[in-house]
Amino acid sequence: MSLRSEFVALAKGHGISVTELAHRFGISRKTAYKWLRREAASEPLIDRSRRPRCSPMQTAEVCERAVVALRQQHPCWGGRKLHRVLLNQGHDEVPAPSTITHILRRHGLMPGSQVAGGPKPWQRFEHASPNDLWQMDFKGTIAVGTGRCDPLTVLDDHSRYNLVLQATPDMRGATVQRTLTETFRRYGLPVRMNMDNGSPWGSPGGDSRG
Repeated sequence: MSLRSEFVALAKGHGISVTELAHRFGISRKTAYKWLRREAASEPLIDRSRRPRCSPMQTAEVCERAVVALRQQHPCWGGRKLHRVLLNQGHDEVPAPSTITHILRRHGLMPGSQVAGGPKPWQRFEHASPNDLWQMDFKGTIAVGTGRCDPLTVLDDHSRYNLVLQATPDMRGATVQRTLTETFRRYGLPVRMNMDNGSPWGSPGGDSRG
C-alpha cells in the first residue's frame, strides 16, 4: 500500500482528524484534502503531469489555427483576451496567454514582429567614400581649472574616423575656421559638411557658448 493510500484509509476509518494525519505524514492540509478528493472521485492517487499540453515551442496545430483565426477576426486582442475567449468558446487545450503571444509573433500578427525567415539584414547609412560627408560638433563646455574647454570633433561619415578631436579654448567662429583650415590641408576638402545651426559655424567673429 502506498503512503497516499494509507493516508486515505486512516482518514476514512480510524476517526483521526485530517490535520493530525497531515502532520504525521509530513504534508500540508491542502495536499491532504486533495488526496481525499481524488479518492472520493475514484481518481488514482498519483501525481498528474505538470507539463503544459501546448508548449510555446510546439503548440498543437488545432490550437494554433484557432488562435490565428480569432486574432484575424479581432486584430486588437492580445494573448490574455484571446486565451479567455477561447476558453469561453469551449476549445480544448487552450494555450497559456504567453504561448498565444508567441504564436502571434511567429505568424507576424504582432506589431514589429517578423514572419518566418529571420530578421531583415541591417541597412548601412554611411556614405560610400571618404570625404563624402563630414560631421562636425562641439561636445559641450568643460570646466578646466579657472577656465574652460570646448571639445570639437569632426567625423568622416564613411570611415567613422575622428579627423578632429581637439580641446579648443572657445566656440568662436574664428577658432572653428582655424581648426578646419588645418584639417583641410591634412585630409582634403569634403563634398559636404553636416553641423547644427549654432553660431560657431557662421561668421568668423561669431561667438557662442552652446
